[in-house]
Amino acid sequence: MTAAAYEPSGPRPEVRAAAGALRGSREAGVAVFRGIPYAEPPVGALRFAAPRRAEGWSGVREAVSYGPPPPQAGVFGMDALAQDAAGDDWLTVNVWSPEPGPGAGLPVMVWIHGGAFVIGMSGLPEYDGGRLARDGGVVVVTFNYRVGIEGFAQIEGAPANRGLLDQVAALEWVRDNIRAFGGDPDRVTVFGQSAGAGSVAALLATDRAAGLFRRAVAQSAQGTFFSPELATDITAACAAELGLRPTVADLSGIAPHRLTAAGDAVSAKMDRWAHRWGLAAHRSIPFSPVVDGDLLAVTPWQALTDGSGRDVELLVGHTREEQRLFTALDGLLGQVTDEQAATALRLFAPGPDGERRYRDAFPAAGPDELYELVHSDWLFRMPTLHLAEAQAAAGSRAHVYELTWPAPGMGGAFGACHGLDVPLVFGNLDRGQPAMLIGEAPSAEAEALSTRMRAAWTSFAAHGDPGWPAYDTGRRLAQLFDTRPAVTAYPEDPSRLIWQDHTFPVLPLIGR
Repeated sequence: MTAAAYEPSGPRPEVRAAAGALRGSREAGVAVFRGIPYAEPPVGALRFAAPRRAEGWSGVREAVSYGPPPPQAGVFGMDALAQDAAGDDWLTVNVWSPEPGPGAGLPVMVWIHGGAFVIGMSGLPEYDGGRLARDGGVVVVTFNYRVGIEGFAQIEGAPANRGLLDQVAALEWVRDNIRAFGGDPDRVTVFGQSAGAGSVAALLATDRAAGLFRRAVAQSAQGTFFSPELATDITAACAAELGLRPTVADLSGIAPHRLTAAGDAVSAKMDRWAHRWGLAAHRSIPFSPVVDGDLLAVTPWQALTDGSGRDVELLVGHTREEQRLFTALDGLLGQVTDEQAATALRLFAPGPDGERRYRDAFPAAGPDELYELVHSDWLFRMPTLHLAEAQAAAGSRAHVYELTWPAPGMGGAFGACHGLDVPLVFGNLDRGQPAMLIGEAPSAEAEALSTRMRAAWTSFAAHGDPGWPAYDTGRRLAQLFDTRPAVTAYPEDPSRLIWQDHTFPVLPLIGR
């Protein structure tokens, strides 16, 4: 199914997509279309089902408001935002285009939001694609996908990884429709951060997404992938909170907000399940993509090593102090004890001598730094780097960066923490939750850094070249984004050496 021609209609832009005509808005010189359904609402008979292509409509559909978000966990008040939104048309896309119409042929950048696979919605102000589209000459697409129990719980009678299936369906919508919005379906770059970058890694590993994107950007990829047994056990605990079994028959009639509340209840006491759930419990991670043997046959690192990404150009990177934000949220900033650091090293460092290797590699590090290093490396930094290592080992192309610029907000306490890259890449420095990291009035330094990062991302989307050499296992060159950017050997080499033989296996169920 292909999109038909662009139909101008005065000052408000109109396009004819495959399912029908759309009327958007024009904002700061960019045509914007919001809340376009790419799949039918996954409720009723479609609850916990794979996404079904959205039906068409007659007349002109208004596309000026974001669609309602999927059910959210109770983090940062996201559950309240979801409950306040009317409707169940959760699966929608949004498009920003500087030049709508089938002849423009612009590069396309498709954003996958993060949120630990339990929260996230495309309508957050930090994900507004206007500035990226206008300044970069690209078409920007964002979308909602199911998270938490709706998207990632292992439910008997339902396909696994429904959130990932939603992402594939959104990319299929882009393939079939983006030409009408001025985009080139053969020049699609998928980019995401945190769980969104973990999703990018998963898409690289599945045959279902083959051919749907030409380039990929993984920013601080969350490296947790579950075994079916672990995912099933966690889902059973969530269902048990409601006195139910983890089956479609039992759960499909339960209101979504009750299910998310059950998931929240389990998340709040995951430490009690550490004897069964291992590292997932120690980091309170109840949901992640499942290596189920169907959508995901192997982990992304194994898939890339085997050559699954040979036709995709890759850009990956992370922030220097990934863990700092979470340490602050836990009230541990500057308060980590020797015992807490030792426990973290024993749990998360790779191999039987991981703790010793960290202490040897960082002899001057105190408990705060050791705690931060091992958590940063386990969850984000090393999974991200290993994507590039696997891609390079397979003879394919990857570029690596590290954001080292310390966030000026909150007195500079957060450093170059997790999530700082999001406002810089989108150019939305004064809106949304990450704006607190930048400060109330973005400095000229922040604006300049954002300009450089946006230029690198859009250049990569357009040409496959972000502006610095590809990564290889010899020189290991990486771009550092700071006040004064530089290209240098990957700077976190002590961590790289500690983790170089680690394979990032699926997280197992360790007890019965």
